[in-house]
Amino acid sequence: MPYPHLLIVEDDELVQSLMGAYLRRDGFDVSLASTGKEMLAAIDSEPIDLVLLDLNLPDEDGLSLARQVRARSSLPIIVITARREKSYRIAALEIGADDYLTKPFDPDELVLRVRNLVGRSNGGDGPMPIQETHRFNGWEICIDSRSVLNPDGDNVSFTRAEFNLLAALVKAPNRVLTRTYLLDAVSHDADSPTERLIDVLISRIRKKIEPVPRRPQHIVTVVGCGYKFSPVVD
Repeated sequence: MPYPHLLIVEDDELVQSLMGAYLRRDGFDVSLASTGKEMLAAIDSEPIDLVLLDLNLPDEDGLSLARQVRARSSLPIIVITARREKSYRIAALEIGADDYLTKPFDPDELVLRVRNLVGRSNGGDGPMPIQETHRFNGWEICIDSRSVLNPDGDNVSFTRAEFNLLAALVKAPNRVLTRTYLLDAVSHDADSPTERLIDVLISRIRKKIEPVPRRPQHIVTVVGCGYKFSPVVD
């Protein structure tokens, strides 16, 4: 079986190189990114099992990136940063980061934290995490393969922005999600995204998954608040 695939997001080439060397030595498959844009592109195009994320990146703050990733998936995230203030640690954990490590760090400790988190994500049964799949009313959405199957088992085509928005809704069933929250799921899928973009994408998704798009049963509009995904999700 393939080894767990890690994505190191770090703009300091020396730190990036050292982290990659230690983790590869321990048997992990490692990819590298130096910017937030490269990070999101890698997550969308490769089967990543865990992200090691620096907060100080040249194009976007790491906390914002962590929030965007968490809006789309439950991909494990370890924040690695020189920021030692308690407020940053709390903010990262509130957003949904799974661990927080400050620089400088002991490489052996880094490897141990990665091992432990990958193991927890996989339930301790083998090297690869179980694929994240959600089912509702006969539909199946696989976060890892970015695929959507209708009740007949046919693959339904979604744009990247549509898929990311649907994934955010499916991962929070029966919760009202504001347009501002949903923007985090698609903010890198369009130039200068606005709340109006969310409405347009919702309309497109409804045409693909709703029996009667004009009378939606799956994605319900909550006037003045946002949208709610109403089906029971397995």
